[in-house]
Amino acid sequence: MGPPLKLFKNQKYQELKQECVKDSRLFCDPTFLPENDSLFYNRLLPGKVVWKRPQDICDDPRLIVGNISNHQLTQGRLGHKPMVSAFSCLAVQETHWTKTIPNHKEQEWDPQKTDKYAGIFRFRFWHFGEWTEVVIDDLLPTINGDLVFSFSTSMNEFWNALLEKAYAKLLGCYEALDGLTITDIIVDFTGTLAETVDMQKGRYTELVEEKYKLFGELYKTFTKGGLICCSIESPSQEEQEVETDWGLLKGHTYTMTDIRKIRLGERLVEVFSAEKLYMIRLRNPLGRQEWSGPWSEISEEWQQLTAGDRKNLGLVMSDDGEFWMSLEDFCRNFHKLNVCRNVNNPIFGRKELESVLGCWTVDDDPLMNRSGGCYNNRDTFLQNPQYIFTVPEDGHKVIMSLQQKDLRTYRRMGRPDNYIIGFELFKVEMNRKFRLHHLYIQERAGTSTYIDTRTVFLSKYLKKGNYVLVPTMFQHGRTSEFLLRIFSEVPVQLRELTLDMPKMSCWNLARGYPKVVTQITVHSAEDLEKKYANETVNPYLVIKCGKEEVRSPVQKNTVHAIFDTQAIFYRRTTDIPIIVQVWNSRKFCDQFLGQVTLDADPSDCRDLKSLYLRKKGGPTAKVKQGHISFKVISSDDLTEL
Repeated sequence: MGPPLKLFKNQKYQELKQECVKDSRLFCDPTFLPENDSLFYNRLLPGKVVWKRPQDICDDPRLIVGNISNHQLTQGRLGHKPMVSAFSCLAVQETHWTKTIPNHKEQEWDPQKTDKYAGIFRFRFWHFGEWTEVVIDDLLPTINGDLVFSFSTSMNEFWNALLEKAYAKLLGCYEALDGLTITDIIVDFTGTLAETVDMQKGRYTELVEEKYKLFGELYKTFTKGGLICCSIESPSQEEQEVETDWGLLKGHTYTMTDIRKIRLGERLVEVFSAEKLYMIRLRNPLGRQEWSGPWSEISEEWQQLTAGDRKNLGLVMSDDGEFWMSLEDFCRNFHKLNVCRNVNNPIFGRKELESVLGCWTVDDDPLMNRSGGCYNNRDTFLQNPQYIFTVPEDGHKVIMSLQQKDLRTYRRMGRPDNYIIGFELFKVEMNRKFRLHHLYIQERAGTSTYIDTRTVFLSKYLKKGNYVLVPTMFQHGRTSEFLLRIFSEVPVQLRELTLDMPKMSCWNLARGYPKVVTQITVHSAEDLEKKYANETVNPYLVIKCGKEEVRSPVQKNTVHAIFDTQAIFYRRTTDIPIIVQVWNSRKFCDQFLGQVTLDADPSDCRDLKSLYLRKKGGPTAKVKQGHISFKVISSDDLTEL
C-alpha cells in the first residue's frame, strides 16, 4: 500500500471524468481557467494567446507516442530550460514517470472511443512531503497555433505539455516555474533526495581513489532508480550554449541514461590496455551537439568492437542524442553533477531516509521561541528547533536536506519566494536527551550554505556518535514551515529535541530532582600500560555517573588514544561523582587499565585538565600508568548546558 494521496483543490479525477462523459462534454477546470492569471502574476503576454485542446492543434493527438524516452523536447517560446531537462531525466526511470503520470494508458486518447474522451488528465507530485494529485483540463496556451511552453518534437505527443500545466497549477501559474532549479523540479516529480556535487572541488581527475568512489556512488544510485544529470559551467550569459572543443554545450544539462563497469575479455584487454572499462551514457534532451571525443559515435574506440562485443558489453545507444564516454572524460569535462537518490522504498525493511516536518515560530518566552536566526546571532541561535540523530558506525555518508515551504503562491501579495535558510551541525554527547543551550564543548561538525533557495543540503562522511542539527533562517523572529530529510545507508533515528531539562515527575521528586548538570569531554588517554612489549592494547572509555554510563568506541592497537568522547549527566548532588574508566578490549575478558574520579563541582575550573589514572577505589587510590586529558563543566542552572 502506497503513501496517502492528497487531492489538490479536493478535485476527484474519476468523478469529474464520469460526469463529463455522462454529459458528453469536455472538462474545463474552474480552478485554473484559460486566462492570463494562469500564465502570469501581474503582467500581460505580448501577442494573442489562444488556449487550445490537443485535437485542435494536431491530428491524432497522443499522451505518449511510443517510448516516452525516445523523443526530444523543446522549451518553447516562453518555456523554462530546467523543465525540459527535468522531463528528460524523469523519462529515464519508468518507476518514476509512471508514478508522476498514473495509469497513463487509461488516460491515453483512444481513437476507437472518442465518446469516452473528456479532456481531463491527472498528474502526481511530491509536494512538501506529500504525494499530491493535480487534475487539469487539456486546454494549452498557444500563439499562432504553436504551444508557447514546452512541447515534444513528436508533434502529436503532449505528456510534457500537460505535465507542465499541472505543475504550474500546483505552484500558482506558469510564471511560478521561473527560478526553479532542475533539482527542485525532479524532487517534486519523484520525491527523490537531491545532492549537488562540485566536480572541480572534488578533484576527481587528480584523486584516483575519489574518482572510483564517485563512480561507485553513481552506479549504486542509478541502479536503485535514482536520477542523475550533469552540466558544464558557463562563465557568462554570452557563453550559454556555446560548444566546447569536444562538442558539448556550456550551461546545458545532460541526462545520465546508463552507467556500466565492464570486465573485458582477453582480446579486449590487449586492445584497451585495461581489465575494466568504467563507462557512462548521457543524453542531450535537445538531441543535438553530441560528444566528439573518445567513445563518441565515430571514434576509433568503437572500431575495435564487433557488433557482438557491443551487445555483450551492453554498450548500446537507443536514442538520438545519446553518447558514451569514459569515467575519466566525464570527470574532466563536467563541472556540476545533480544526484537525485530514490528514497521512497525501504531496502530490505531498513529505512534509508528519515524526515520530519517542523516550523520556525515566534514567542515572547525565550524557552518557547523557535526562530533564533543563524549562527551569527549567538544569543538567540539555539532557540531554533533542534533535531538529534545517531550515526551507529564510522565512515558513513549522511546527506542532510532542509526544504522551506514554497511561498510562490503568495507572490501576488508581494511576498518573497524564499527566505534565506541554512543549518548547523554539532557533534554532541553520546547520551544527550535535552536541547542545547550553550556551545561550550560541542564540535561544529558542519554547516550548509545560507541562501534564498527552496532547499539547502549538506553531504558529509560522519564519525560514529550523536549529532544535533539546527535548522535556521538567516534572520531571527520570522515564521515559516520546513521539511528536514536525512539520508544514510544505516538507520540514524532522527528525532526532535523538545525538552529543555528533565521533567518534574513524582518519580523524580521521590528519588531527588537533579540540581546539577555536568558535561564532560575526554580528549585522550595516553601512555597506557602494556604488560609486555608486543601486547596489543585496544582502549575504550566508560564514563559513569550513578547508574548511568556512556561507552566510547574502541581505539585499535594504541597506547595513545584520541577519543573526544562527550557525555552529559543530570545529578541530584555533587556527592555523586563522575568516574572515567579506561579499559582494554580483549577477546575473552576486557582488562581494566585505570580510572579517575571527579567531583565536578560548579565552582571547578572549566579549562582542559590532565590526571593520572588510578586503581579502583576513589580519588586517593594507588596511581597506575597512563593519564587522561579532559574538560568538565558543571552548572546548577539546568538550562545552561
